[in-house]
Formats: sequence, C-alpha cells, structure tokens
Amino acid sequence: MPSDVVRVVYRKYDGTQHRDYPARRLAEDDLGVWLGVAKGTESIYHGRPSVEMIPFVLLVPHDAWWTGMFNPPPRTSEVYCDIASPARWEDDTVHLVDLDLDVVRRRTTGLVELRDEDEFAEHRVRFGYPDDLVEQAEAAAAWLHDALGDGTEPFATAYRKWLALIV
Repeated sequence: MPSDVVRVVYRKYDGTQHRDYPARRLAEDDLGVWLGVAKGTESIYHGRPSVEMIPFVLLVPHDAWWTGMFNPPPRTSEVYCDIASPARWEDDTVHLVDLDLDVVRRRTTGLVELRDEDEFAEHRVRFGYPDDLVEQAEAAAAWLHDALGDGTEPFATAYRKWLALIV
C-alpha cells in the first residue's frame, strides 16, 4: 500500500539538486499520479531551502517527458509544465530530471509560452545531453504547447477537483 506522503525529487542532468519537497498523494488515474502540496510546505528550490507560499497540485504522468503543476490565484501561471525525464519511482519517492524547458499557460490571458530555451541550449552543451533526450524534450514541449492551448486534458478541467482539495 503506497504512503500518503510522496517525496518529489528533481535533479538537473548533472545530478545537482533542483527541487525537493513532500507532497500528499491525492489519487492515481489514467493520467498519472496526482500530488498536493500545501501552503507552508518546506522545500528545496533551485538547491536552496524554501517554503511554498501558494499551494499547488502536481501531476506526474505515467511514462511522459513532463510534469504539470496546477496553481490557484494569485499565481500568474495557471499551469506550469516542466519538461523532465519520465518519472522513476522508488518506494514513496519520485525521481525526475529537470530538462530546463518549461511550458506555461498564463491565468488571465490564456497565453501559452515556451520558456528557458536558452538554458536548455546551454545545458545541452555543458551537460552533454544525448540527441535522443533532446528529441524527446523538444517533442514534449511542442505537444504541451498545443495541449495547453487547445483544452486537451488534463489541462482543461481534470485538475480542478484536485486543486480544490488543497486550496
């Protein structure tokens, strides 16, 4: 029986710490594992101690090159997707490799943005991203860009019931 608490660990490709925080397991369905992070949760963000000031829901999809963070107001990003390696589960810890690219949908305008292409290009050279990883990351970013804009689930309404549990 899985624990109610999951540790979420993101590292960069070179193994350096990126994000690390506990989350509450909300559900698992055909979309993936839904995790809730409460306001006040102690975390590591960009390798430094932090505290989550706004709650959010994280979707860790089954075998995909991204994760989706769903945010309530006042956060300006309604949906924030990290391009990341497919999740590797080890007991009640999920391990992900953050691959720099992000796809974001803005709350008030609905604008979908691809972010951190410069960081991806820099790390591709510095860390030596293999060509197949680059292809998967870029394909995931392109798919997300379309999906966040056209109402594909889980980005339309599926996340709302989980977000309501933690706000």
